[in-house]
Amino acid sequence: MKKTSLKKLALVFSLVTIGAYTIVNACSDWDWGFEYSSNYAPEAFNVDTSYTPLFLSHSSFYEIGFETSYGSRFNEDIVKDWSSFLGAIISEKDVQYFLLKDESNEDVNELYQYYSTGNQNSAVKKWKQKTTIDNARFKSFIEFLYLAKQVEVVSVPEDAWYYEPVTYKPLQNKTVLSEIEKKYNTEQNPFLKNRYWFQTIKAHFYNSLSVSPSEDVFCYAVDFFNTTKGLVPQNLLYYRALAYVAGIHYKKKDYNVANYLYSRVFDECPPMRTVAAYNFHPQEQTDWEQALQLATTNEEKAALWAIQGFYKDEISAISHIYSLDPSNKHLAYLLTRLVNKQERKIKDFSNSVSFDVNKKEQYSLVDKRALELVSKIAHSNSNENSFLWLSSLGYLQTLNGAYSSAEKSFEIAESSSPNTKLAKNQLQLLRFINELNKISVLDATTETQILPYLHWLYEEVPNTEESESKFRYYNTLDWSKKYISALYKKQGNDFMAELFMPDLDTHDDYFYDDKSRLDAMERFMLNQEHSEMETLALKLYSKDISDVYYHKAVLATFANNIPEAIVQFKKSEKEVMLLANPFNGFIQDNHDFEHAKNKPYSVEKFLIVANDMQKKINEGGDVFTNSMLLGNAFYNITHFGNARVFYEASTMVGGYSSPDYFRNASMRLITDCSLAESYYKQAFKHATTNEEKAKSAYMLAKCERNAYYNTKYYYQDINPGYWRNRDDETDFLAWSGFQLLKNDYADTKYFEEVINECGYFKTYIEKN
Repeated sequence: MKKTSLKKLALVFSLVTIGAYTIVNACSDWDWGFEYSSNYAPEAFNVDTSYTPLFLSHSSFYEIGFETSYGSRFNEDIVKDWSSFLGAIISEKDVQYFLLKDESNEDVNELYQYYSTGNQNSAVKKWKQKTTIDNARFKSFIEFLYLAKQVEVVSVPEDAWYYEPVTYKPLQNKTVLSEIEKKYNTEQNPFLKNRYWFQTIKAHFYNSLSVSPSEDVFCYAVDFFNTTKGLVPQNLLYYRALAYVAGIHYKKKDYNVANYLYSRVFDECPPMRTVAAYNFHPQEQTDWEQALQLATTNEEKAALWAIQGFYKDEISAISHIYSLDPSNKHLAYLLTRLVNKQERKIKDFSNSVSFDVNKKEQYSLVDKRALELVSKIAHSNSNENSFLWLSSLGYLQTLNGAYSSAEKSFEIAESSSPNTKLAKNQLQLLRFINELNKISVLDATTETQILPYLHWLYEEVPNTEESESKFRYYNTLDWSKKYISALYKKQGNDFMAELFMPDLDTHDDYFYDDKSRLDAMERFMLNQEHSEMETLALKLYSKDISDVYYHKAVLATFANNIPEAIVQFKKSEKEVMLLANPFNGFIQDNHDFEHAKNKPYSVEKFLIVANDMQKKINEGGDVFTNSMLLGNAFYNITHFGNARVFYEASTMVGGYSSPDYFRNASMRLITDCSLAESYYKQAFKHATTNEEKAKSAYMLAKCERNAYYNTKYYYQDINPGYWRNRDDETDFLAWSGFQLLKNDYADTKYFEEVINECGYFKTYIEKN
């Protein structure tokens, strides 16, 4: 696996502060799934794309994680500029080769030697076929690259993992240093002169790495910049050079100057906003205050607040910027961060508290300072993005419970909405959140009000192309179901509450643990007449009538009502295959071995055969054999057996790997071996040989063992010493089945088989 060269990328175009390359400490997690926890997409509001990485994020930067595009950020601009300078004498593809490919280094060296000595070489022959190598502009291009690539060598450290320290290589070739600066002083072509100017600063910057920050040479690049900055255009190269100067001040611990200069880059050079934000780090409050004092205009002060707001309090930053420059360009991105932070405070509706308490808590979490500030700016004439400010205000008003005011804000915002699907969907979503929030009772009237929104959100949006874009509807989709479910629950309508938000499988008051609810849900689903709201809820519900029937079949089976289980299973029309024959019974519970045989056994056949066996027992036919087989079957459909698929196929039981994770009712259902035990006891009673009695006695011991495990590990509600019991180092007891097998059937062949296969029994025999 190739190492991630974040350090390499960081220095390719020399934009990062020496010693300041740190992870943004405001956000330290990767930006996975952020869109699933938000209802508000900054992209909907036409905020300048240069701010996109600065939107609120779980990671260092929104969408990109860490800043890793240093090495490629300006590739397109560089190739375009040089292609324009060189004109038709060389193709853009070849310009790209010389500028961006390491393989071009040898060609550049050989062509440079040709210009110096006139000697022919392989590169000359190669490029004579592609261009006029004696053309003055092509020659100046190669001469520039010859020097620039020597600087580039030291600016690119070896590959390293992003968390590893960087080993910086100072530029100590004095000849290169002087030659580059000489070229700047003598070059007459403005295009070339500008690039030699930048290379001069870059070269002296890397030369300064070999000395102490206290030495004069360390400041040469700064002095050179300050002396010549008025002679060059304030283009991209200018701000890249300014970032070098900021980096030198940072190295000298002049943090106030460094942060002031980074704010200049942030303000005036959009392509470098992420870089400036990444390296802006006041170490103390005094550094921040002194940086503010360096700002000579309101615009510069606003830039400092704009970048400070990325790390700290957006409300304070927006307030200061607005007082300095009401139409400042940085306000928009800060507002999106403010809103995203406010909505992060809002929690999902909790089943542990009442609906009204949930609502009250939501209102209390909204920062009233934010609401007041956004309202002030949204209703002013100075903001340049009314749709953003009014939509944001409406959303904050919704979260604060001011629903009528929110709707008014949305109405005004609509008149200035961008003509994009994302913007229209965003406003529709915020309006829906407002409409649903203001409902405290669900009846025919309020259901009619929200149904158009529900059809749109649940049915239309997920099936459109827009659902794959920046539109953040996932959180609203989930939240709205919880909200509606909580309302129905408050009103005592358990059916609709369950349909909109099914109880969690781990919930102790699970809907389907009440048989009367299960029967009522069956009748509800079979009813041919439903309201529009009920019809929508049934479409959304993750279960259908077949799930109800199958669950009834499972419950009937565990209750030993096989005829009823057969009836319910057939109505379910499900095809469920067990992974092994459930009627098999072995000394060891080696399910993987049984499953590997790949001999599936259908649930339908299992139930029919079990029913036939029970009939034979009732008729007195081969009671021992049929009882043993039924004991195996009822054992195997528990957690301990080879046929867990039987209960796992029920969406109402659960399919976890350990009973620890099941709710109590399901945990008891799948771990209780008492039904199997009753058939093993019946088999023991009707056994006619010692071999038969030995086998049934051992199977009884397995059931005893499982009952012991249940009490020790799983039935925590009746076992307060759960963790103590887990650590008591007692693996088994002298169960009655073990005692019976040892005392009465030690002379059987089965006794020997158990000793060979069961370590617990062997240990018991050896100790007794």
